[in-house]
Amino acid sequence: MIHMNTVNLAFIDGQNLHLGTMHNNWKIDYKKFRVYLRDKYNVAEAYYHLGYTDETQQGLYNNLQKAGFIVMFREHTSSLKGTKKGNVDTDIVFEAMKALIERSDFSKIVLVSGDGDYKKLVDYLVTINRLGKILFPNRQFASSLYRNLEPAHFDYLNTAAIQAKIGYPPKKGSP
Repeated sequence: MIHMNTVNLAFIDGQNLHLGTMHNNWKIDYKKFRVYLRDKYNVAEAYYHLGYTDETQQGLYNNLQKAGFIVMFREHTSSLKGTKKGNVDTDIVFEAMKALIERSDFSKIVLVSGDGDYKKLVDYLVTINRLGKILFPNRQFASSLYRNLEPAHFDYLNTAAIQAKIGYPPKKGSP
């Protein structure tokens, strides 16, 4: 349970969030999503991790920053840029652990991803009572490694109620 008198941090796997929502034919409104994280989970800082920089995506980067996200880019050598998937998992684990070690100005961590690569981090955060929630972009992409996680520790973003809060309205003629 997250208490509103505490400040929390969020770490978002941008590629996982993007693929998880596209799979369900809906699109996140980043401004609404940032407000949702602030209001529901008292997230003061939301770190949105992306795989690589690409000039064609500058509009996305600008929108994320305008919505209040701190955009974090994965470092790649110039020969790999544009050919390698995001692979931000180690960066997120590193940044979360660094925050736990170096900072005392937050209470819990909210993680946005369904990737099983975060299992050890999630288990550790549960053990030390520092996991706010893990937010799975959708039920289908939530790793089976989390099947024994207590329901109090996770939510799915693709429920109708949450989609209504953080997504763009469906286009006319869409189901």
